[in-house]
Amino acid sequence: MKVDVITLFPEMVDLPLSYSIVKRAREDKFLKLGFLNPREFAEDKHKTVDQKPYGGGSGMLLMAEPFYKAIKKLSKKNSKVILLSPVGEVFKQEKALQLSKEKHIILVCAHYEGIDERISNYVHEKISIGDFILTGGEPAAVCVIDAITRLLKGVIKDDSLRNESFNDNLLEAPQYTRPSVWRGHKVPEVLLSGDHEKIKKWRREESLRLTEKNRPDLLKNLKI
Repeated sequence: MKVDVITLFPEMVDLPLSYSIVKRAREDKFLKLGFLNPREFAEDKHKTVDQKPYGGGSGMLLMAEPFYKAIKKLSKKNSKVILLSPVGEVFKQEKALQLSKEKHIILVCAHYEGIDERISNYVHEKISIGDFILTGGEPAAVCVIDAITRLLKGVIKDDSLRNESFNDNLLEAPQYTRPSVWRGHKVPEVLLSGDHEKIKKWRREESLRLTEKNRPDLLKNLKI
């Protein structure tokens, strides 16, 4: 998969994605990550990409033209252009799985007070990672790329992916490792039993219990 990020601050995306699983995915060519700074398309010697918003207000607004030119330069026939925005669809595992099937994604990162609204005419969709405010779209881009990358075929073993939270609209059951007793806290006996059917049943029950307690909203979409 190829993911291009249009951003004023490429290091904010590149550095966090240079470790662990995503680093290996990049090294093994499962993910090709590119960056394009819209300042390259600024039309003055100062590389200006922002202006005061019409109608007044605090802060500076990014101009549409540099971002438009960046999108046009990167776009191909199969490209999916996504603007990271608080007004977008809330990003969930289902969306990550959907996007992991794309060949080329272009993520557009706003900053400051955002981008001139007219840029919306040149993106396919908008995505938000939650109901909170960030300094820009770059941290959101990191989250989206990380979530998509781990779903790419060959990046993580299929067995590991099947047992993760949100895959069946349930939170994952608690996990334990050695030692079996740590500071007086014991691992549940069923996990030491060697009975795989009992363990499977326990994990399912724990997933249901944790989801009902912490994320009851997920149960309405539960796939039985």
